[in-house]
Amino acid sequence: MTRSLSPRVEAVFWFLLTAVGYFLLASLSLYATKGEDNIAAVWPPSGYFLALLLLMPARARIAGFAGMASASLAANFLGGTPPWTCVAFTLSNGCEAALALWLLGRRETGDLSFMVPRSVANFCFAAFVSGVASASIAWLLTGNGADFFLSWLSTVLLGMLIVTPPIVMLARMVDANMFDNAPDGMKLEATAILTVAGLVSIVAFSQSQFPATFLPCIAVVAAAYRLGPFGAAAGMLIVAITASLLTGQGYGPIAAIEGEQKLRVFFLQFYLLALLFTTLPLAAMLIVRQRLAKRLEQSNRLLLQAEAAALVGHWRVDLVRWRIQWSDQAYRIHGLEPGSPVDVNYSVKQYVAEDAAQVRRILEQAVQSGEPFEFQGRIRRADGEIRHVKSHGSIEIDRSGRTVGIFGTVQDVTETVENARILEAARSAAERIANTDMLTGLPNRRHTLAFLEKALAGAREHGAPLAVAIFDIDHFKQINDAHGHATGDQVIQRVARRAKAALCDEDLVGRIGGEEFVCVLQRSSARSAEIIAERVRKAVETAAAAEDAIPDATISVGLAVFDGELDIEELLHRADQALYAAKREGRNRLRKAA
Repeated sequence: MTRSLSPRVEAVFWFLLTAVGYFLLASLSLYATKGEDNIAAVWPPSGYFLALLLLMPARARIAGFAGMASASLAANFLGGTPPWTCVAFTLSNGCEAALALWLLGRRETGDLSFMVPRSVANFCFAAFVSGVASASIAWLLTGNGADFFLSWLSTVLLGMLIVTPPIVMLARMVDANMFDNAPDGMKLEATAILTVAGLVSIVAFSQSQFPATFLPCIAVVAAAYRLGPFGAAAGMLIVAITASLLTGQGYGPIAAIEGEQKLRVFFLQFYLLALLFTTLPLAAMLIVRQRLAKRLEQSNRLLLQAEAAALVGHWRVDLVRWRIQWSDQAYRIHGLEPGSPVDVNYSVKQYVAEDAAQVRRILEQAVQSGEPFEFQGRIRRADGEIRHVKSHGSIEIDRSGRTVGIFGTVQDVTETVENARILEAARSAAERIANTDMLTGLPNRRHTLAFLEKALAGAREHGAPLAVAIFDIDHFKQINDAHGHATGDQVIQRVARRAKAALCDEDLVGRIGGEEFVCVLQRSSARSAEIIAERVRKAVETAAAAEDAIPDATISVGLAVFDGELDIEELLHRADQALYAAKREGRNRLRKAA
């Protein structure tokens, strides 16, 4: 509404809108029904000003408060209120609006919406707290009694609760062009409902011969049901204006109540509060119900589409009548025409013999425990084909706690099972390739060090003996230079074969690079590890003498027995140092680390 205005013009606009509207509403309220201490039964200016504060930009609120103060002072002074009381009333109403605005800003993350029950509750809370604060300030500044406090609280509270919602909602609907986009039939229906609410209110509060104060309640509830929160707020505002004006002029059943004017004012306020707290939350809950219904409808539609795309069927077993129901997709999964007669026993018998007993046992346990269940098995379709299916389900329990049914879904997962089998085979092959040295077929460096890491952890935790032997081929560079790399590869392969053959099944030998190998000797004492490592050395030496086609080769071995090392690097370093000692002392020998 003011987006295209300059800041100065915008401030003037909101000042005038606040001042003129507040003055007119205050003057009208002071003229209408009045209670003790010259306070109106309803104080609409409070709700009007709070609505403007919620709608105006933050930079214009100072101008808004200035307009409110000017209008309040003028209206109260012209209404015959003493100057100091005018100032006290104006200050109280200003603090009331500021506190309500602050509370709503703290409790609401975005714009206040009267379509959400939680926001409606926050609004009512803010209105009540700010009303109590306003009444307390006015009571302290004027020195009036407790009746004044209660009267002030009820009037400003009703003003905010009744006037603020319709103004805010109306302004937002206009800003969103909702009236331009609404169908003509909806506009006519809204006009008719609100008109009827006004006429019914006039009938109820213009005479006292027939007690008809319940009629406006019916009209406002109807407005809430058909038009939502705006209908409830607008209908409530119509009833409040009509009831206040006619009661103030001495008409209607409330004006006919015998007793002091104060009693009639409080009764009118109670009537309006009861009507308000009935219709506004009801309208918000109706909106929530409509949204939930639309969301449920959309969810059901998406669920059907998802079932069709995923080829998922559903089924239900009635445990009371011992009947089973299948969806069309469930029939197709089982190779049957939709609608074919099936019973509970038939559905279980379709599982192959190895799976039928397990399925029956899972269902029986689920019925006894009431817990959700899941099973997967193989069925023999009507055409004889074996298919893998997977079911998820839950147990239905009535209000008395009795198990009355089982609901579940069924999905053909044959392709998934087959793909998983292929994937597992590929994964196993890839893992073997990733962990195997391609030249020798032994574990590679990565797998060997991982194996040693686990063995070291076991030795630390359980105190099991552990030893590591590092060996490499003596003068391997000379073999390569003299005979070529192909022959060198044959030598490496022969060494690998002989070393592996010399070890026990629980031990491991791996190639960690070039002509270098590592033996992990598990559960071997220092003496046993030394014997095994020497056996490996002799096996390589013997093989070199026996195979004339391949050059002779020997190995040097460094052995380290686990002695509380914290990591494999320390243990390997000790074995490596022993290997260098074996080389220094002439090669083709075993040396043990100190």
